[in-house]
Amino acid sequence: MAVDLAQKAQNFTNRGRQALESGHYELAMDMLMEAVAAAPDVLETRKLLRTAQIAHFKTGGKAGIGAKLGAMMARNKIAGLIKKGQAEEAMAEAEKLLCQNPLDPDNIEAAVKAAEAAGKQDHAAISVEAAYECGNKDPALLERVATYYKLAKNFAKARDAYQKLSEIKPGDQRIMQLLKNSEAQATMNAGWEQTAGKKGGFQNLIANKEQAKKLDQANKAVITGDDAEALIAEKLQQIANEPKNMNARRALARIYMQNKRYAEAVNCLTDAIAAAGTMDPELDRMCSQARILYYEQEIERLKQEGDTQGAEAMETEKNQFVFDDLAARVERYPNDLHLRYELGLQYYTYGYYDEALEHLQLAQKSPKDRLWALYYLAMCFLAKEQIDMGVMQLETARDQIPTMDELKKKVVYQLGLCAEAQGDLEKAYQYYKDVYSADVGFEDLSERMLAVSHALKARQQG
Repeated sequence: MAVDLAQKAQNFTNRGRQALESGHYELAMDMLMEAVAAAPDVLETRKLLRTAQIAHFKTGGKAGIGAKLGAMMARNKIAGLIKKGQAEEAMAEAEKLLCQNPLDPDNIEAAVKAAEAAGKQDHAAISVEAAYECGNKDPALLERVATYYKLAKNFAKARDAYQKLSEIKPGDQRIMQLLKNSEAQATMNAGWEQTAGKKGGFQNLIANKEQAKKLDQANKAVITGDDAEALIAEKLQQIANEPKNMNARRALARIYMQNKRYAEAVNCLTDAIAAAGTMDPELDRMCSQARILYYEQEIERLKQEGDTQGAEAMETEKNQFVFDDLAARVERYPNDLHLRYELGLQYYTYGYYDEALEHLQLAQKSPKDRLWALYYLAMCFLAKEQIDMGVMQLETARDQIPTMDELKKKVVYQLGLCAEAQGDLEKAYQYYKDVYSADVGFEDLSERMLAVSHALKARQQG
C-alpha cells in the first residue's frame, strides 16, 4: 500500500512539474495537491506546489470581498483543527487556502501554524521562504516574514526582510529600530559561530571596541560623513573577499544613495547585477532608482548653473531612460503587474493609447494598482473616443472606492464630464456636486457647476 501511494505521489509530482514548466499553473496545482495528499512528508513536492500557487496567483489571482470572506472562514477552520489536535488535516486545509492566495500574510501565518502544530518546521519555512523570495512588496507580508525569521532565530534573514521593509517605508522609525536590532543580533550570532569553543572568544568579541564602533555605524538609519567613508571601505573589502555577497553590495549601494553619490551607486549596482549571474528584480529596481536620482541631480545642477538648454536635454534623456528601462524590465519580468502598470502609464502619458491599454488591462489584476489602472484604462478609452467603454471602467472604479479620496474625485469628475458631453446635464450636475461636497477647490469644478446650472435653468425656461 505504501509503495502504491509513493508511486502515485511520484506520478502526480511528475505531471505537476510538467504543467508548471509549461505555464499551466492551475493544472500544476491540481496535480501537486494530489501528490501532497498522497505523500504529505515530501518536502520537495510541497515546494513545487508553493511555486505553482504563487505563479498562478501572480498571473491571475483575485481578491474580491467573497474571496476574502471565504479565506477568513478557511483560516478559522484551520485554527479549529489545530485546537482539536488534527494538525495533518489543518495542513491539508492550509494548502487549499494557499491555492487562493499564497502571499496573504494571514494565510501564510495559518499555514505556518498548521505545519508547526504537526511538528514539521521545514514545511512551515517553505511558505515563508517562498513569499520572501518571490519579491513581494507587501509591507504587511514582509513584516510577518521578518517576525517569523526572528522567532526562528534566523537573524540574518530577519535582517534582510527588515531591510527590504525599510526601503518600502523609509521614514518608519519602528522598522528602522527592528532592522537595527536584527543587524546587531545577526552580527553577534556570526561572531559567536566564529569564536565558539575558543577560550574567551565571545567575551573578546564583545570587548573589541573597533567591532562595537562598526556595529554602531552600521545600525544608523542614515550614514554620512566619516562613518559613511569607514563603512564604504569595509563593504568594498567585504565584496573583494566575497564577490557573490549580494547583501554587502546592496548595503554599499544604499550608503552611496544616502549620501547622494548616485553615479557610484549605479556602478555598484551594475556590478552587483553582473556578479549575481541571475535575474534579480530587487537589484534591477534599485539600479533604476539610482539612475533616475542621478538624472535628477544632474538636471538640478544644470539649472543652478543657468544651463537651461542642458537641463532640458537631460530631462528628455531621463524620460527616455525611464521608458526604455520599464519596457526592458517588463520583458524580463512579464508577471510583475506593478511594472505593467508603470509602463502602461508611460504609454498613456505619451499618447500611445492602444499600447497603454494592453499593459493596464493586465495591471488590473494587481490588488495594489487595480483602481488606478481602471482610471487610466478609462482615460485611454476616452482619448480614443470610446465613451461607453470609458464610462464602464470609471463606474467600476467608482463602485470599488469606499471614500471620496483623490482618485475617486478624479473618477467621479470624469463621469461628470462624460455625462455633460452626452447632454445629460442633470446627471453631470449630480456627479459634480458629489465631488464638490468633498473638495470645493477641485480643478475647475466651481465654474463647471455654475455653467451646468445655468444651462439647466435655460433649458427649463425654454
